[in-house]
Amino acid sequence: MSSNNEMNQDFIVIGAGIIGLATAERLLAQGAAVTILERGTVGQESSWAGGGVLSPLCPWNYPDEVTRLTSYSASLFAAWVHSLHAASGIDPEYEMSGMLVLPPFDAHAAQQWCVAHEVKVEKNFSAPSATVPSFPTIGRDVWEQGDALLLPEVAQVRNPRLLRALHSRVKALGGHIIEQCAVHDIVTGGSRVQTLTTACGTFSAAQGYIVTAGAWSKQVLGQHALNLNIKPMRGQMLLFRFATAPLRPILLQDDLYLIYRRDGHLLIGSTLEDVGFNKQTTIAARNDLLERAQRLVPALGNMPLMQHWAGLRPASPHNIPTIGRHPQLDNLYINSGHFRYGVTMAPASASILLNEITGMPQPFDVAPYQAGWGI
Repeated sequence: MSSNNEMNQDFIVIGAGIIGLATAERLLAQGAAVTILERGTVGQESSWAGGGVLSPLCPWNYPDEVTRLTSYSASLFAAWVHSLHAASGIDPEYEMSGMLVLPPFDAHAAQQWCVAHEVKVEKNFSAPSATVPSFPTIGRDVWEQGDALLLPEVAQVRNPRLLRALHSRVKALGGHIIEQCAVHDIVTGGSRVQTLTTACGTFSAAQGYIVTAGAWSKQVLGQHALNLNIKPMRGQMLLFRFATAPLRPILLQDDLYLIYRRDGHLLIGSTLEDVGFNKQTTIAARNDLLERAQRLVPALGNMPLMQHWAGLRPASPHNIPTIGRHPQLDNLYINSGHFRYGVTMAPASASILLNEITGMPQPFDVAPYQAGWGI
C-alpha cells in the first residue's frame, strides 16, 4: 500500500500466538501502530505445541469452509515464510514434504474429493517395495489393511521457528508487545470499545481492538462473546530423535500423525481431550500415542522419549474460525477459533481480517467466518 493510503490507526491485539502475530504483522506493514497484549509469553501456547502440518488431516472429512481457507492459506505460505526468513534470519523450515495417508480410510471418498478440488495424488501404495524406498520402516501389517494415499503437495513448517521469525519481524516493524498482561474486562460505551482493563493497567483510545486469544477468546470477550462457541481442547504430543533425518512424508493414520523434521526429530500427535484449561500430560495418552506410533515405525520401541507436552487448541464447531468485526461493537474484531489449524490458516486469516478492516475485496465469500457469533 502506498504511503498515501497507509493506515494511520492504532490497534490493540489481544493474544500473541500465531494468529495474533500474523494479524499484527499485516497491520504494521500497512502503517498502523500496534500494541499486542499477551497473557503469558509470546507464542508459547497452542501455536508452539502443534505439529505445523499445513493441511487438514484427511481434508475430505472437513467442510468446504475449512478446506477453502486452508487451501488459500497454503497458497500464501511459501512467499510468507520466505519473507520472514529474509527479514529475520530465522528459517522456519517450510517444506513440501507430502503426507502419506495410511489405511483405514474411505479411499473412494478421498479420491473423489481430491479430483473435485484439484488436489494432486501422486500414487496409491499397496505395499512397501523397491519402488517405494521412502517408507521402509512402516510395519508390514499396516499395509495389509488396504491402500495408502500420498498427497505430495502437503507442506509443513517448524512452528516454533515460524513463531520466532514472526516475533522478530513484528518487533522490527515497530510492534509493541507486552507479556504477562491478561485482559480482565472490555469496557464499552455506545457501540464501541472504550477501555481495556488488564493485569498491567488500562488501555484506551485505540481505533481498533482485535481478539486473537485462542482458547481464551471467549473468556476475554466476557459478556461480549454473544453465542461464540470457542473452548480449550487439549492435545498431547511426543518427541523422538533419529541420528539422521529420515527423508519421508508426514504419516497419517486415523487421527495419529508422525512428522519428521530436517534434523531427525520426530513429532507424534495428537490427542483430542475436552478437559477445560488443563495442560497436564497423562501417562495414558503417552502410552496410547506410543503404542499406535510403534505400529507405523517399529524402531521407536528401542528409542528414548525426548519430550512429552500438551497444548490447548481453540476448539470451535466444525473447525470453522470466527474472523471479522463484532456484530454490535464497531471497533472490536476477532480472529480466533481455528481449532487444529491456527498455524495452517494464519496468513489467510490475517489477510481476510485486514480486508475487513480496510474495506478491500475478499478472495471468496467470508460470511461463514462471521457465523460463529451465533446471532
